Amino acid sequence: MSIAFRAIEERDNPVLANLIRKVFREFKIDKPGTVYTDLTTDDLYHLFQTPGSAYVVAQMEGEIIGGCGVYPTDGLPQGCAELVKFYLAAEVRGQGIGYQLLQHNIERAKELGYQQLYLESFPELAKAVSMYERAGFTPLDHALGNSGHFACNIWMLKNL
Repeated sequence: MSIAFRAIEERDNPVLANLIRKVFREFKIDKPGTVYTDLTTDDLYHLFQTPGSAYVVAQMEGEIIGGCGVYPTDGLPQGCAELVKFYLAAEVRGQGIGYQLLQHNIERAKELGYQQLYLESFPELAKAVSMYERAGFTPLDHALGNSGHFACNIWMLKNL
C-alpha cells in the first residue's frame, strides 16, 4: 500500500467535496454551521490559492483517500493558522495515514512561517481529537478566529 501526498489540484474539487460530506453524514454532524454547508467545500482548490494557505491531498493507488489544509482564518492571532478540512475515507482510517497527513500539514505550516496551529472539531470525531492530542494540540475553552463554523464545540491549539 503506497500513499502519496501532493498539493491540491482543481480537478480534485468534486472528489474532496464528496468525501467531506460523506464523513459528515457518517458521523451525523451534517448540519448548518459546519463545513458540510460551507460553500467553499465545493471549490477547495481556489480557496487554497489564498496567500499563506496550503492543502495536501492523500492518494492511494491513484485514488484520493483524504486531505487536510492550513489556512489563515480571519481573526486568528498573529502567526497562527487554522488546520482545516481534514478528512479521511472510512476504509483507510486507523492505519496511520491521518497522522502522516497531519504531520505534512504541520511541516507546511512551519514552512509558511506560522508559530501556532488552531483547529475546531466535534466530540463525534473523538478518534481524530485523540490523534490531535498525541500530536501536541491542547484544548481551549473557547473558539479563536472567525471560521463561521459555530456548530463546532472542540477547539485546540498547538505551538509549532
